[in-house]
Amino acid sequence: MRKLKVQQWVTVDNIVAEEDGGLGFVSAKPFSEASDKAFEASIMGFIDSVDTMILGANTYNQTKDYWPHADEQGEYGEKLNNLTKFVASSKLDDAPWGDFPAATVTSDPIATIRELKQQSGKDLWLWGSLKLMRSLMAAGVVDEVRMLVSPVSRGKGTRLFEDRQDLKLVEATAFDDGVALLRYEIKK
Repeated sequence: MRKLKVQQWVTVDNIVAEEDGGLGFVSAKPFSEASDKAFEASIMGFIDSVDTMILGANTYNQTKDYWPHADEQGEYGEKLNNLTKFVASSKLDDAPWGDFPAATVTSDPIATIRELKQQSGKDLWLWGSLKLMRSLMAAGVVDEVRMLVSPVSRGKGTRLFEDRQDLKLVEATAFDDGVALLRYEIKK
């Protein structure tokens, strides 16, 4: 069965968005001259393990004008743009993605994800979409949380977890640029 994996950038004190909603704490710049090659390999390994991306409506609106035209993102951007996409929204009628196939809009993301998990294919990736992530976690359809931990703290902002979560560590990898990848399975 396919798994739904969440990937979020966080600070060491569990902040996923600064007080202004931004991600200024993200320190790694994958696929640049200065990037950590092991980190790049990890990111590419992850994107190769998924074939479907799930986005909330806000994340879709924030990214739809950049990513389909992000030629500077190279192979990573090409793979991201070619993923099958679903956008959770009760307001959108369609979700174009530049010259790539449009995303499918679903007003019932929990049912859609349950159906997708039963189909053959690679794993599913929930990209950003914190509000959606929380509702999917409450419904029990999230299988793994991948935290890309930036070596900074913020003290204030939006936390990744609002409620109690029981997690099982499956990977902890430190990179030379100070970023750490923590992968946790959700205990069910």
